Amino acid sequence: MVLKFVMAQLERVNKKEIVIATLRGYLKSIKLFCDVAEVPVAWKKIIRGLPRGRRYADDRAPTIEEIRKPAEYPDRRIKAIIYSMASGGFRVGAWDYLKWGHVIPIERSGKIVAAKMIIYSGEDEGYFTFISYEAYNELAKWMEFRQQSGEQITADSWLMRNLFDTKVRRGRGSIGEPRKLQTLGVKRLVERAHWAQGLRTKLKNGKKRHQYQANHGFRKWFKTRCETSGMKPINIETLMGHSTGISDSYYRPTEQDLLEDYLKVVDLLTVSGENQLEQQIANLKAQSGQVELYKQRYAEIRLSLDEKDDTIKRIQEQLHRIYKELYEAGVIQRV
Repeated sequence: MVLKFVMAQLERVNKKEIVIATLRGYLKSIKLFCDVAEVPVAWKKIIRGLPRGRRYADDRAPTIEEIRKPAEYPDRRIKAIIYSMASGGFRVGAWDYLKWGHVIPIERSGKIVAAKMIIYSGEDEGYFTFISYEAYNELAKWMEFRQQSGEQITADSWLMRNLFDTKVRRGRGSIGEPRKLQTLGVKRLVERAHWAQGLRTKLKNGKKRHQYQANHGFRKWFKTRCETSGMKPINIETLMGHSTGISDSYYRPTEQDLLEDYLKVVDLLTVSGENQLEQQIANLKAQSGQVELYKQRYAEIRLSLDEKDDTIKRIQEQLHRIYKELYEAGVIQRV
């Protein structure tokens, strides 16, 4: 029966209805069932003739424009969600665990430059990553709005909750009874934003998937940006919660080491055009300050040269007067 099933699925593979990786996934489920039920099956003979499939999806990371557009979807939560996932590189499933107390702002010279985010807190696979200032700012504005509306915000408050009527204090859907927005709700919200903003259309005949994934695409964008910006690959994997093989037992970067490496690329992990515009303005101001400094220095040098010219002129006049006196006294023949 297993052989008949495999042959039938191989025909589907040949017809491009499924990929070989899907068939291998089916066989893993059957194998687990047979192992539990102690049903002997010659698995080596069955899988020996199966072709090897790709272990990665045939998609790409989204562009910066494809991240900005869904972030403009009219939902108060969308910017906080997208900015955090894009700059933090964590999986969408992390929203089931994230609370306000898991986000710790990081300051430098009295200014918030990033935030530490604890992922899967309390679980064996827990780790931490960082998010950009703009992501932290959107989260803070969202939590502030909820508090001003009447919700009691504490460190245990869920980062994402259901929408509410600001005028209703009690009952289902009210500000006073928050319900966590679970992973499925976050996924649907992001996907809805993609469709509403025209980034998703009905697939053409024969197409199985879109060019990039709506939620997991942020994670791919994070890794791509970090690697092309010069961040250490092993630090990228650490911040994404990936296993680094044998290095898991030996590589122990400090939080400060990871933060310094992250801050080198954080500007390229920002999404909004406003943030980049602010950076450009800051750069122009810095350049303008340098120009003013150069102008001041030039004026000082020019003044110094003018003073030297005046001194030389006075010396020349004194020499000419001395030569004239010596000529009139008959000491020299001509001036």
